[in-house]
Amino acid sequence: MKKPVLEINHLKTHFFTDRGEIPAVDDVSVKIYEGEVLGIVGESGCGKSVTSLSVMGLVPDPPGKIVGGEILFRQQEGGQERSENLVTVKKKRLRQIRGNQIAMIFQEPMTSLDPLFTIGYQIIEAVKKHKKVTKKEARQIAIDKLILVGIPRAEEIVDEYPHQLSGGMRQRVMIAIAMSCDPEVLIADEPTTALDVTIQAQILDLMKKLNKENGTAIMMITHDLGVVAEMCDRVAVMYAGKVVEEGDVRTILKDPKHPYTQGLIRSLPKMNKREERLYSIPGNVPKPGSIKIGCRFAPRCSEAFNRCYEENPDLLELRDGHTCRCFLYEKEGDLVNADALAGS
Repeated sequence: MKKPVLEINHLKTHFFTDRGEIPAVDDVSVKIYEGEVLGIVGESGCGKSVTSLSVMGLVPDPPGKIVGGEILFRQQEGGQERSENLVTVKKKRLRQIRGNQIAMIFQEPMTSLDPLFTIGYQIIEAVKKHKKVTKKEARQIAIDKLILVGIPRAEEIVDEYPHQLSGGMRQRVMIAIAMSCDPEVLIADEPTTALDVTIQAQILDLMKKLNKENGTAIMMITHDLGVVAEMCDRVAVMYAGKVVEEGDVRTILKDPKHPYTQGLIRSLPKMNKREERLYSIPGNVPKPGSIKIGCRFAPRCSEAFNRCYEENPDLLELRDGHTCRCFLYEKEGDLVNADALAGS
């Protein structure tokens, strides 16, 4: 049985501002297994990116801080399994892991690449930081990674600057930098944002290829359910800092349980239906921390009843691997958990 290479347990990341303490990520638990692609889905402001920055240790402090939970990273060293909590590990050790064993592709390549340095310099810098190689060897690794991500004329591109490349090419460079040290976990934060459809497809195919050939576990952060259907094995749906539903992609897309997930899927345009107006979930995402008691989706939910405004729902296991944070399925969840207990 596969073990999770990255395990996030009850993570809480808060921001301390003039308006008070804001819980951007509030009790999030997800697991990423070896060689799988996990999708993190939700509207803007639901805590997806802050979750990824928490894993990388890149939450700006101040004002942000991880105030609870753990992020366990498992790795094999000398035939022995080793587990480290990235929340409590020393900064020096975190810098050794970040970019080497866990890497990230950021949302906007033009602001992530330094315009003053060549593409090759920026990849070589990442390689030399984590590997004991000569400058000549590091340059060859940079060229090899550019070829790996499908960049033509890699020997020439390595000496060019970011502004000389198109958006799609810059995103490929970002993937090359992230893959330069062959990480075990790759976090992709909206990797196809602002790219045209054909380039999006190429980038997704590239990431799928890296996942299959290198066995790289990928955390794919996106708001695009089409990307999730194409890329992911499992998906976690986030809303207002919490995971509201999680399961394998086929189950979530065919039989969504949480009203929020149902709304997201219903808002997708249908090829075989002609509608004057696309469906949209009524209302807006609440400001983080504005709802203290009750289900955070209740003000926008057509199924909400009194209890939804008075109690915080737990994440229920509906069937093996499929969880949902909703009072509507409490009896169903109890039955599944009772069956699991009887089986054990």
